[in-house]
Amino acid sequence: MEPVLKFVLPLLLGYAADLLLGDPRGWPHPVKMYGKLIQWGTQWLNRGAARCWKGTFLTLILCIAVFGSFYYIQKGLLQWPVAWYIFTTVFVFLCLANKSLLQEDKAVFDTLHNDGVEAGRKRLSWIVGRDTAQLSPRQIRIAVVESMSENLSDGVVAPLCFYAVLGLPGMMLYKMINTLDSMIGYKNEQYRYFGRFAARLDDVANYIPARLTALLMVLLYGSSRAWHFVIKYGSAHASPNAGYPEAALAGILDCRFGGPNTYHGVLVNKPYIGENERDIAHEEFGKVMLINHAVTFVVIICIIFIKYYLVWSAQQQA
Repeated sequence: MEPVLKFVLPLLLGYAADLLLGDPRGWPHPVKMYGKLIQWGTQWLNRGAARCWKGTFLTLILCIAVFGSFYYIQKGLLQWPVAWYIFTTVFVFLCLANKSLLQEDKAVFDTLHNDGVEAGRKRLSWIVGRDTAQLSPRQIRIAVVESMSENLSDGVVAPLCFYAVLGLPGMMLYKMINTLDSMIGYKNEQYRYFGRFAARLDDVANYIPARLTALLMVLLYGSSRAWHFVIKYGSAHASPNAGYPEAALAGILDCRFGGPNTYHGVLVNKPYIGENERDIAHEEFGKVMLINHAVTFVVIICIIFIKYYLVWSAQQQA
């Protein structure tokens, strides 16, 4: 199979499938399997002494197993090109959560707008970790757009970056890293030591994608205020990565993210990102969605261009 076609075709078909289908409910999904494996390993290992080492062991074993499995499956399918393309395309599609994330975010905005604050709080609780029972309409909308900026980075741009460097096995590896962090990467008593390595690995994996996401948001929207916010607030977040896309979006919208929020009954004082404590209008969701689609499209085009250039350069030197 021609190297560029092998790389580009599954990427474009998977992207198109995500735009058309999103993440159909009820379909089998690798992240669900990842979650079951992590849960089983956590129940077995997260007890007694040496929890940090046990968590590191579980994280490494699962990451190696995922990368190796998809590498050897693809290698085995090379003798059946059609099966190889179908397999790769399907899993690229499953890794790109762009449309489904936007649908869930829009559902919160629409529910709040049409059914009131109580319904909006309930719907928001499906997609964020913070306690939503006391949030105002403004806080609900702020929570949604905060989530959209972070999800653009770790739900779309980061998987694409890993695909660019390591192909489908790398993309699936990233999804395992991200799932591990979302399940055990907490600083509470239960996971403080057991999930430490998983959390740090996720920080490393998202370091470049988070900053790339913020840069593209700034460039595509052409906002000097967003660039100023990225420089001023990008490193203010408790996470080494989440603050950058959040700061970019806060600058574009001229609003303020962060501040105190309650998680599982515990008040957490997050630093503020932005300056203008204003409400987000219902109609502004369309602007954020457009930014999301634009960043995704540009990342894919850039990845394809770089791949073509590298292959062309190698052929010229041969």
